Amino acid sequence: MKFVAFERAAQGTGASRRLRITGRTPGIVYGGTSEPLAIELDHNALWHAIKKEAFHASILDMELNGVESKVLLRNVQMHPFKQLILHIDFQRVDANTTLHMKVPLHFSGEENSPAFKIDACLITHVVTDLEVACLPADLPEFIAVDLSDLKKGTSLHAKDLTLPNGVKAVIRGRENPVIVSVVAPVAEVVEAPVAAPVKGKGKK
Repeated sequence: MKFVAFERAAQGTGASRRLRITGRTPGIVYGGTSEPLAIELDHNALWHAIKKEAFHASILDMELNGVESKVLLRNVQMHPFKQLILHIDFQRVDANTTLHMKVPLHFSGEENSPAFKIDACLITHVVTDLEVACLPADLPEFIAVDLSDLKKGTSLHAKDLTLPNGVKAVIRGRENPVIVSVVAPVAEVVEAPVAAPVKGKGKK
């Protein structure tokens, strides 16, 4: 994805507030061998961009003063209740430096799996993205996860995923976390009707 940025001369809280009034969003670009650079972006264009998955999970082409450079979105600061982006951070990308990035998982085939079709299991997506390490050129926009082979009594773990060439999963804490869980349906217990007690004969 490509976006256009402009150099920002005035900085500080007051300058940022005045900038937002004019329909611009303040931001910063950092990383690499260059100093951090203050920028500004058109708020409406940015608002539509942040709604797209690729804007959050892929390398972006930033045009600044007619020159394009590669950056990653690192942080978006939103207003607590207004539809307003207060500030945005980007990181420069070095083609030869390994980066760490969360990549969305796209699930498919769940409705065709034996766990769903035959055993009516409850299939839960425990996580919806995965942190990976790779060179910028190898960064995938998403990772496809095929669930068509899921069976009752099994779960899908991080090490079961098929990752693109050059991409490694970054796993912290547990050695092999669950990505998708499969839970068998609870059998419905039908209670037998209780016979009414037989009344005894009363005394005369």
